[in-house]
Amino acid sequence: MMLLHQEQFSVHTQGRGTFDITQEIGNLIAKTKIQQGLCHLFLQHTSASLILCENADATVRKDLEAFMHRLVPDGDKLFLHTDEGPDDMPAHVRSILTQNSLTVPLNKGKLLLGTWQGIYLWEHRTAPHQRNLVITITGNQ
Repeated sequence: MMLLHQEQFSVHTQGRGTFDITQEIGNLIAKTKIQQGLCHLFLQHTSASLILCENADATVRKDLEAFMHRLVPDGDKLFLHTDEGPDDMPAHVRSILTQNSLTVPLNKGKLLLGTWQGIYLWEHRTAPHQRNLVITITGNQ
């Protein structure tokens, strides 16, 4: 019998950077008793994103941030949309260039991530924010 579980949760960021949410997602999956299926994550924001990334070496994520800074710098005169400051439009561009949803398979009640993979919320704004995610888990017990 196919089961469906959906809930929302929040992540509090400290400003621009990556925040590992792998364990929190794993804990939510464990509560459902779903053993095999899919875990879908959807971020309800346009200035942050979700990434599946290297989890063993934090310099990978620092390098990604450095690359994004070069690609989409804050305060670029190209942008007209600056309602919330110089990081406003760059945060939207960064979000569009990445992704706001991820789907990961489940087996034996666990995410089937590779050895060095983790799930991260990537905050693109410089100020702290509360980011809301919807997690939908479907599968069999």
